[in-house]
Amino acid sequence: MKKVRKAVIPVAGLGTRFLPATKAMPKEMLTVVDRPVVQYAVDEALEAGIEHIVFVTGRNKHVIEDYFDIQPELVETLTRSGKNEQLASLSRLQPQPGTISFTRQQAPHGLGHAVWCARDIVGDEPFALLLPDMVSFGDRGCLAGAMDLYRETGGNVVAVEQCDPLETGSYGIVGKGASVGTGFTITEMVEKPAPEAAPSNHYINGRYVLQPEIFDILSTQERGAGNEIQLTDAMVRLSESQKFYASPFEGRMFDCGSKDGFIQANVAFALARKDICDLVFEPIEEMIASQARRSRAA
Repeated sequence: MKKVRKAVIPVAGLGTRFLPATKAMPKEMLTVVDRPVVQYAVDEALEAGIEHIVFVTGRNKHVIEDYFDIQPELVETLTRSGKNEQLASLSRLQPQPGTISFTRQQAPHGLGHAVWCARDIVGDEPFALLLPDMVSFGDRGCLAGAMDLYRETGGNVVAVEQCDPLETGSYGIVGKGASVGTGFTITEMVEKPAPEAAPSNHYINGRYVLQPEIFDILSTQERGAGNEIQLTDAMVRLSESQKFYASPFEGRMFDCGSKDGFIQANVAFALARKDICDLVFEPIEEMIASQARRSRAA
């Protein structure tokens, strides 16, 4: 069993659901409290033991590269101003030299194509995949649990959560087989099945550990839904020769690619922060009470 050292983070999407904000700013740089969405994905990967991050970018995403680079002028200004706390915070977030790579997708051909673009950097070894729109909230990052299951089983691992059985048509759903370690064997993968046809209510939540053979499959994968190269289609083909396991996540994933998920994430992370919880709890509570009064009066 090879160690998982690298993680792929696709950041080439246009972020049309957040226009006009994303007209000039990558959606991955929108902040949850005071950190860009993409920083949460990187932190989660490092927590899980990842040593090298591979970003798959597109046009107008150079600000992401700048964000993970050193800014001498900012460091000099903070040093001169004696803002040691901010300096220490930036230092903790700064990746070590040579631990981050960038490659271009160049054309929006889907998630499967974005993953395939990282093939030469990943090489012939298993890798993690994190969709940055999905922000992990809990005592432990979602990928860490998936990595635990990978070390127990090998093969391929996808993290899952449970949705309302009536909402399976909005997710990629997996079939639940025998329990294995901290997870279970996946018997099938179905993209957005109707509730009556869904094999379970366990949905794939944007965290994966995949074997490198997925790249060969993606290189010949036909276009699927949306006329794009779909990762799920390639995983279904790979499952014919390799085992897939599901790692249930006990925390919660916020879909920060949607407005409601983004707002929910900001509230959840703000309330979990000791430095600002007391500042925002009562105002949020009052806003909720005020909205409830207006609804009753309507």
